[in-house]
Amino acid sequence: MATGPNVGVLIEMVERGAYLEAFDRCYAPDAVVQENDSAERTGIDTLIANEKAVLGAFRSITGRALASFVSGDQAVIHWVFDFVGHDGSLGRLDELALQTWRDGLIVHEKFYYDPAQRPPR
Repeated sequence: MATGPNVGVLIEMVERGAYLEAFDRCYAPDAVVQENDSAERTGIDTLIANEKAVLGAFRSITGRALASFVSGDQAVIHWVFDFVGHDGSLGRLDELALQTWRDGLIVHEKFYYDPAQRPPR
């Protein structure tokens, strides 16, 4: 399965706010995700639990991809996420996601961003 079309599916899902569904559709059961140099999170259940916690910490999160690049089983997506806190506060996270895909699913993903821009939860 070609990586390129699957990256497009992931982008479409995130941009329409289907964050949790994207894990079921685009991540391997044993996927590993890491943010900068933080500890890795492993396994789809752990990834979904983390995503639920993030989504619950904000009134809304809107994501959009500014660019994506695919080479073989590697992809990079330049994401910008806008956050609205439960108190109405605003935040923005500009990040790069480096992904390794296998058999049409993400098996490893690492996010790179300046931690100072991370919205408080």
